Amino acid sequence: MFTHSLLIYFIKYSYYYFSSHYIYTCLPSYLFLTFLTKHKDMSSFKIFFFSALLAAVFSASAADFNSDVNVAWGNGRGKILNNGQLLTLTLDKSSGSGFQSKAEYLFGKIDMQIKLVPGNSAGTVTTFYLKSEGSTWDEIDFEFLGNMSGDPYTLHTNVYTQGKGDKEQQFHLWFDPAANFHTYSILWNPQRIIWTVDNTPIREFKNSEPLGVLFPKSKPMRMYASLWNADDWATRGGLVKTDWSKAPFVASYRHIKCDGCVHANGRSSCSSTRPTSNWYTQQMDSTSQARLRWVQKNYMIYNYCTDSKRFPQGIPRECATSA
Repeated sequence: MFTHSLLIYFIKYSYYYFSSHYIYTCLPSYLFLTFLTKHKDMSSFKIFFFSALLAAVFSASAADFNSDVNVAWGNGRGKILNNGQLLTLTLDKSSGSGFQSKAEYLFGKIDMQIKLVPGNSAGTVTTFYLKSEGSTWDEIDFEFLGNMSGDPYTLHTNVYTQGKGDKEQQFHLWFDPAANFHTYSILWNPQRIIWTVDNTPIREFKNSEPLGVLFPKSKPMRMYASLWNADDWATRGGLVKTDWSKAPFVASYRHIKCDGCVHANGRSSCSSTRPTSNWYTQQMDSTSQARLRWVQKNYMIYNYCTDSKRFPQGIPRECATSA
């Protein structure tokens, strides 16, 4: 039979193990320990613990929009379907829609499968991004700018620190992102931000603070996604407007995975003494770097780092280290 101290050790070890395997949104360790101090009856605690552990294992393999996000706006245009496994956002002439994660993260790896608006999507913008609160916010963006039927989507990426952005890179994709679901990921750790598409890196923004460049590392961010009308700028600089006869426009999201340091009540679920998943120290190996170069050579259509007209006094300092 477990003693009280041995059970505490087992709980800590189990929590650390499962936390390093994609279960950061489950019950945090301080909640377990609080329960222990209030419930000396080991039988009731063991029921509580093993029930929570089973729930954690299940949630690692099947994330649920019902438990992980809130539909934040759209007056019913955002819908959670299939028992929480699918979320659709709709745009019509009256409004778009959007959702956000319930948790905030200070570093993490967020994966989302998205199927974009098919057909004539000109004027529409579908998004998946991280953002902090306040007027001097931090932000990491995936934005998909719609286009006329037969023309490719533009994938727009950017990073903001303390409310300052102007770090745009844009891409066309090597597939039709409206035909099927594809996985888009943001890896954000203290050293770098990596944007990936179906596990292929398309961009890396390194921490260049020694060069005097701001890097988002102190403000917890929430995950957001939205579908909205931006025909004043989104397609060919606003020359092509949204064709409302094609409405409603629908974008679909599934298989959300939030593996990160949950930040709540001023505390992080990660610490220097707790093992974390490899994303926290991850960097690109030679294979990933080669794939990144392939994408940027063949599919990048705009890079602020090479826009000498925009920066006549010289390119931004971080361009020497980031890709």
